Amino acid sequence: MSVSVIMKTLNEEKRIAAAIESALEALQAVGGGEVIVADSGSRDRTVEIASGYDAKVVQIVAPARPSCGLGPQLGFQYSGCEFVCLMDGDMILDPGFLQEALGYLAAHPDCAGVTGHVVEMNVENLEFTRRVRRASPENRTGAIDRMNGGGLYRREAVEKAGYFSDRNLHGYEEFDLGVRLRALGFTLHRLDRPFVQHFGHTLNAYALLVRRWKSKYLRGVGELLRAAWGKPYFGMLLKELPELRLWAVVYGWIAAVLVAPLLAPSLALGLAASLAILALPVAAMSLKQKSLSLGVYAVVAWLFHAAALPLGFFHPRLKPEAWIESKQLPGRA
Repeated sequence: MSVSVIMKTLNEEKRIAAAIESALEALQAVGGGEVIVADSGSRDRTVEIASGYDAKVVQIVAPARPSCGLGPQLGFQYSGCEFVCLMDGDMILDPGFLQEALGYLAAHPDCAGVTGHVVEMNVENLEFTRRVRRASPENRTGAIDRMNGGGLYRREAVEKAGYFSDRNLHGYEEFDLGVRLRALGFTLHRLDRPFVQHFGHTLNAYALLVRRWKSKYLRGVGELLRAAWGKPYFGMLLKELPELRLWAVVYGWIAAVLVAPLLAPSLALGLAASLAILALPVAAMSLKQKSLSLGVYAVVAWLFHAAALPLGFFHPRLKPEAWIESKQLPGRA
């Protein structure tokens, strides 16, 4: 059983060497395969460093533009193995993961993908972070609805789902693939073992929010809804994304703030009502989080997401299964 390890990158010169070395080591333990570095246009030394290894290095060319959903599909279109392992260029693949994941897929033919725990390294309390991540629905062990952070997929299942990753998505690409696979009757599974160590970037909350707005990551929910519109699994998607209910409440709250002055007997009373309605969720979230600053941030984040959703939904789409404009760079592979 051969494995294509797809490593999506964008300016990962600090970690790419260690990431490739971990993948090559893991492949030796399972009889071989290939490493594909799928680069979305790095401006640092990422591709230069990657080209020095026994890896296939591919990079987008115009008119292709970076997005969360582009990298996996870029690598997939150059891959050829029976199984596909997706990871980021700032991750270290656990040396025993592939062997255990392949064993699980062999024993469960209805399973399309297997992952493990993503161990976050750039945090102060690793054990606390692992507990929090395992408690969240999309990161629990056993049956799951998506494989956030990557994992090992069965190529045959992905091809039946049409494509690996939707290049139009700036977020939620893992959920999109998960819902398409599960709509075909496949399952996804998380082993109670490490998959990768992740050395992600650390930013304060507001800087991260602004970064996600600029990168269009916040448009992911709207783009996901647009991608599923009219598909057989659209109803499944609506049921399984609780954030959609939150955004509906947020839109109702915004409407109430705007309408209150029009319905009040006087402008002064209307403005007072609008301020009270505006302050209510801030107070509620501050009490819940036991922090005024966290309460304010939560409401600000709601507004950012609410503004981004329609921008994502109405943005023009390219065919997700179409070839991504790209080139293979010279290297050892």
